[in-house]
Amino acid sequence: MTRRATVVLALLTAVLTLASCSTVPTDSATVLITQAPARVPEAVGIEPVAPVPGASAEEIVRQFIDAAASTVRRHPVARQYLAPGPAETWQDDSGISVIGSDYAVVTTDDGAVTVTANLIGTVDPRGVFTVADRGVFTRDFTLEQVDGEWRITNPPDGLIMLEPDFRRLYDPVDAYFLDPTYSRVVPDPRYLIRGESQPTALVERLITGPSAALAAGVVNPLSGVELTSSVTVEGQTATVELSGLPAEPAPLLAEVSAQLVWSLQQLVRPRIVNVVVLLDGEPVTPNGVPRQQTIEDWASFDPDAVPVDGVGHYVDAGAVETVPRGDPVPGPAGDGRYQLDSAAVAAAGGQLSFLVGVRTDETGATLLAGPYDGELAPVLSGGSISAPTVAATRTEAWVVRDGAEVVRVPAGGPPQPVAAPTLPGLGRAEVLQLSPDGVRAAVVVDGSLGRRVHVGTVVRAADDGAVVLRDLRDVAPTLSGVIDVGWRDSGSLMVLAGDAGEERIVPYTVGVDGWGLAPVSTSGLPSQPTALAVAPSRQALVSAGATIWQLSGGRWVTLVRGAEPLPGTAPFYPS
Repeated sequence: MTRRATVVLALLTAVLTLASCSTVPTDSATVLITQAPARVPEAVGIEPVAPVPGASAEEIVRQFIDAAASTVRRHPVARQYLAPGPAETWQDDSGISVIGSDYAVVTTDDGAVTVTANLIGTVDPRGVFTVADRGVFTRDFTLEQVDGEWRITNPPDGLIMLEPDFRRLYDPVDAYFLDPTYSRVVPDPRYLIRGESQPTALVERLITGPSAALAAGVVNPLSGVELTSSVTVEGQTATVELSGLPAEPAPLLAEVSAQLVWSLQQLVRPRIVNVVVLLDGEPVTPNGVPRQQTIEDWASFDPDAVPVDGVGHYVDAGAVETVPRGDPVPGPAGDGRYQLDSAAVAAAGGQLSFLVGVRTDETGATLLAGPYDGELAPVLSGGSISAPTVAATRTEAWVVRDGAEVVRVPAGGPPQPVAAPTLPGLGRAEVLQLSPDGVRAAVVVDGSLGRRVHVGTVVRAADDGAVVLRDLRDVAPTLSGVIDVGWRDSGSLMVLAGDAGEERIVPYTVGVDGWGLAPVSTSGLPSQPTALAVAPSRQALVSAGATIWQLSGGRWVTLVRGAEPLPGTAPFYPS
């Protein structure tokens, strides 16, 4: 099952609009999504009906939108709602706009109908979703009489689809690529129509490559490879036949195998457990893996692996302590010597090894760094420094100095600037959190539209070692009071943001592309949460009322059941 079960779609050009997802708040914008190139021959749910004689112009437009929810190639029923010329030229495969199901259809003139809807976002023909920044979709339709019946003359290319229909027909899946260290697969969210064509469609998207926003930050071992036939599935085993790959070197074959296995094993329609990779007809078995490969064979590429001893940490009275009993970390950082406000810990070789922390006083802020159990030394100063963040693929910490300058600090090395060309135009960066794979960064920016969360791609130059944080994109435009963000896993976020309706801080979850914004319960919390910590396969932590709480069974509880809450702030998980 993909870890991207939720995603909020973005406003594309006015080509098409798809209906908003059920996990997206009803007041959010609708989404545009394109369908897979190969459509399934069988029906998925209810097929649309042909035009009814005597239908009004408004009814024809509504039924045309309903007819987008067909699984039949070229949407022949939808074409029956069009005038003869447009019925021949209409392109149904150029995208999908997802709109809310409570849209309005109004006749503005004889033969003129306007559709106004809540736009969630758009998905291009490769299934890449973009969340809508401004969630209003408007489309003017013109109709004419054809043999005494109203028919549409100006259909927009692509599909306009209602959210319930989109959710019924399309599955969110991840196309996996590799991080620049070749140590982890990195999710790239896609939407595929349900049916037996999904395995082939997913492999085709892997070969085509990552989405534009992610492309510069990842590696695609399948680039230039040819899929020689459709992916076949027998039982729970998929067979992928490729050509265009060298039989050596083995590392490339291992990377391709890991990429295919991690991508295909998500699918549940059909369910895939084993993957056989054939290269020019011969089985690929790099590193001695079996002919039928599973994710256990490529566990080292796990996008969400965490350190074995990566328990929750937090700060209390300047000291770094650990969940669940408030034990101090070894060394001087655990006895409060540095009077830290926030901290982060990185692992190397599976062991917690690198600790960084921020101390703030009347002179400004200082970043200190050193061994997890040893002395820390000042490495950076400024008027303000954000809470540090680390990723699992490199032993280095990132911070934002003075709200504008992104800086990374390698373990044992000097601070180095990170270019962030799109940040100055957005506002002041208050929070920065690296994804577990280090390929993305989530940034809370205080700008003209309020405090909003953006996600950008980390791009590392191979020649000079320069690092750039590119293409910061607003992934939750309906949230303007964001105070903190963290990575639940490599493909989704948890956000603390203001609830405008009730004027309180609420946790939300959302996909990395903005799909599936959903609130998280605040049951059990003594007061408003002020900071959070999340990590793959770990229980979420928050600080509330200067105490630490964890999410368990949909309710926030104390770290030790039945005990008083432990004092603390600034929770975090090692990576």
